[in-house]
Amino acid sequence: MAEDKDQISADDWASAMSEQATTEGGAEADWGAALAEQAAQPAQMPIFDTASSGAIPPAANNLDMILDIPVSLTVELGRTKIAIRNLLQLAQGSVVELDGMAGEPMSVLVNGTLVAQGEVVVVNDKFGIRLTDIITPSERIRKLQR
Repeated sequence: MAEDKDQISADDWASAMSEQATTEGGAEADWGAALAEQAAQPAQMPIFDTASSGAIPPAANNLDMILDIPVSLTVELGRTKIAIRNLLQLAQGSVVELDGMAGEPMSVLVNGTLVAQGEVVVVNDKFGIRLTDIITPSERIRKLQR
């Protein structure tokens, strides 16, 4: 039962997002409902029947193949550089200063690539992040070219 208490259901997140949308009057309510609906739907395996049709499967079927591949999602508060001498002196209660300022948006990275920025939210004593800005693929390519 302790596991059930620690688990947050998609309904909890959806209700938190819809509550926020009613207070802000934004379009996030649709996003929260869509997230809950998507979490409830089982994944489907694409059907490969190119031998009979002789055609290449549509792009949507190709995308379905990779939807269940796990990726590493990181939310970054900030960074710092520290000398090994100072690192070895850290103890419980030590404070490490980061370059991020209080109130700045958090960076959301997928496999080390910045994809969004957001702000921290708390739902049922668990931390989450509300996305405030999505980095478009063209913006990501522009950053790579610098």
